[in-house]
Amino acid sequence: MADAFIYDHVRTPRGRGKKDGSLHEVPSVRLAAVALEAVRDRNGLDTGLVDDVVLGCVDPVGEAGGNIARAATFAAGYATSVPGMQINRFCASGLDAVNTGAAQVMAGQHDLVIAGGVESMSRVGIGASGGAWPIEPQVAVPSYFMPQGVSADLIASKYGFSRDDVDAYAIQSQQRADAAWKDGRFGRSVIPVKDMNGLRILERDEHMRPETDMQSLAGLNPSFEMMGQMGGFDAVGIAAHPELEKVCHVHHAGNSSGIVDGAAAVLIGNESAGTAAGLKPRARIKAFANIGSDPALMLTGPVDVTHKLLAKSGMSLGDIDLIEINEAFSAVVLRYMQALELDPATVNVNGGAIAMGHPLGATGAMILGTVLDELERQDKSTALVTLCIGAGMGTATIIERV
Repeated sequence: MADAFIYDHVRTPRGRGKKDGSLHEVPSVRLAAVALEAVRDRNGLDTGLVDDVVLGCVDPVGEAGGNIARAATFAAGYATSVPGMQINRFCASGLDAVNTGAAQVMAGQHDLVIAGGVESMSRVGIGASGGAWPIEPQVAVPSYFMPQGVSADLIASKYGFSRDDVDAYAIQSQQRADAAWKDGRFGRSVIPVKDMNGLRILERDEHMRPETDMQSLAGLNPSFEMMGQMGGFDAVGIAAHPELEKVCHVHHAGNSSGIVDGAAAVLIGNESAGTAAGLKPRARIKAFANIGSDPALMLTGPVDVTHKLLAKSGMSLGDIDLIEINEAFSAVVLRYMQALELDPATVNVNGGAIAMGHPLGATGAMILGTVLDELERQDKSTALVTLCIGAGMGTATIIERV
């Protein structure tokens, strides 16, 4: 089986996912094209060598529908021989796109692939694509459907995380992201988004609030209490986990992932393709896995998939230097660190989606790139990347520097 190497990665800044966000004026396909153009231009890449473009997109409807990956190749001026494929595994779509591209290379069927994701949440609203999960009883009942925020509160209730715990983690995310930006750690990989006249629209994540403190967060009301109590979803959670007497609602906008716009791309290939294109490998994609997990807790999949992936790869947590887990909600990360007894100094060292935002289809590719840059900065070897997923799933990938 061939090795799948990472030769480069880029991402856009994350723009606020609202009408007043800087990237709201940029159509979804243009946002994806920005990432593809950057991969081509900074590597002097002959796009005719690219065998496939695989992009995650969680709400592929409207302007983001109709296979946005293929559309983005046209918008970016790629060779017409380059095909495209859009995939959706909810919040892990961007990482699964990378894993799919790596699998194509490992299998020897493709030599050079660009994988990543895109989501313009200010233009295509979250949940716009619909689906059977929340509305079909034959799906909703056995999956204990509830909004993700209620599941996050269920996790906090079950595993003993207080409002102070989740707020303190959120502040840490803000502080780490602010420090990373000030230290220039994202400078190599974040590419500015420009308008049609070449003027820069956005060159820095704009969702961040580094001034956040415990006092400011204390003034925010729980976001999911009403839907949990009045909507009946607390009862659903307790039916799934009857050991709980009640659900304590601790999550709000300040300790949950931000709604943002963004895109990312990762250049993956085998050794011969890299040599032919004059590229130097930065890391090897060593192993990856997916798993289904408790659908009521929903967001604990990273714990389960990490155990699966380590067993599959013959590795242990002692072999992993750094971990990136998507900060969908504070309790997701707190439970992950609790369950695996992790040193917080090795987890999300540059902050995460609570501070910078979570552009659903792109986040997995973004955080993989973030941890690769950090491995190089710290001169360390191996990292694990993982995300929780709606409906109770987990995806994880191990990379190691070359």
